[in-house]
Amino acid sequence: MRAFMLTVFVVCVVVSLTWSSFGAAGTTGTLYKVYADSLNVRSEPAKGAEVVGKLNSGDLVRVTKETHGWMNVTNEHVTGWVAGYYLKKVNGAAVQTAAVTTASGSSKASTAAAVSTSRTNATVTADTLRVRSGPGLGYRVVTGVKKGDLLIVLESREGWLKIRTEAKEEGWVSADYVALTSTSAGLAVTTASISGGGSTGSLSGRTIVVDPGHGGSDPGMIGTTYETVEKEINLSTSMYLAEELRARGAKVVMTRTSDDGKPSLAERVRLASTSGASAFVSIHYNSSPKQTSGTLTFYYSKDKDEPLARAIETRLGQADTGIKSNGIAFGDYHVLRENAVPSALVELGFLTNERDEAQVRTTSYQRKAAAAIADGLQDYWK
Repeated sequence: MRAFMLTVFVVCVVVSLTWSSFGAAGTTGTLYKVYADSLNVRSEPAKGAEVVGKLNSGDLVRVTKETHGWMNVTNEHVTGWVAGYYLKKVNGAAVQTAAVTTASGSSKASTAAAVSTSRTNATVTADTLRVRSGPGLGYRVVTGVKKGDLLIVLESREGWLKIRTEAKEEGWVSADYVALTSTSAGLAVTTASISGGGSTGSLSGRTIVVDPGHGGSDPGMIGTTYETVEKEINLSTSMYLAEELRARGAKVVMTRTSDDGKPSLAERVRLASTSGASAFVSIHYNSSPKQTSGTLTFYYSKDKDEPLARAIETRLGQADTGIKSNGIAFGDYHVLRENAVPSALVELGFLTNERDEAQVRTTSYQRKAAAAIADGLQDYWK
């Protein structure tokens, strides 16, 4: 008993010291985690600005302000600006686990003490994901998991997570390919409880395909003011949408999970069929030779698709995103026309409009848009 109390005391001291040292680097701002193998830190919020340092996957930073999709970050090593696409806000449970792991050399006693009151779960976002014997690509593969599988996170180390599968197998996976949700006292804490927007339909048990448009050698539209790459912002918004949907009980299947991925249009449609999807949502950002602004949701079949498109666009119009709704429209697109399940293609703003582009680059906008789309999906089934 004495030994256990001493262990808990040491853990508390370690956490306290960890946060004290981190706080010295930046006592204000919100804590975020890096989700990129290597992320350039620049002197100014611009793509061509001088690189003043680098961050690695799993690094923790404080974000003090945001402008046009760029975030001002600081930690004990570097201060500067990074592209906001590659950061994700850290919740309390994940922060506590990360702090204990870093300071204690990943000792089992410390991790157990941290997880005893707050546990972190994760859902696999990649099509397939290798589970390795250690935290790195050089370790042998012990098993594999697939998209949608639920994992229990036991430990975090430099962008890798030690996990336990539903089959009770343990190993390490890259944090880049899972979505985290924290649990406390056995109850899941999800964003649905704060962002549901009053929707009454249920997403529990439904499979939804989220399709980030373009990808690979096809960048889509390039923003005319800030050079926003559509394939990248499609993916980041889709990740937020997947996170939102999973928090509301849905199973999410993504057509791609990296900027390099480029499934064909036929493959995207086929995935909706093979996964047994209840709905298919394709995420895009728009362009126009005129200074057009706003969101627009397309449907193909009036019977099959229009009700879904209308439910989603209605919610986008009601959301406090700062961008108006242009309603719904017929669209003769392959991913809609050839799809057997209810489908919608959502254009979330014009990258050819300076105001729209500045707005949609922000994390705040993408999260609000993702929540509105999830609300629309719930309304569709109410």
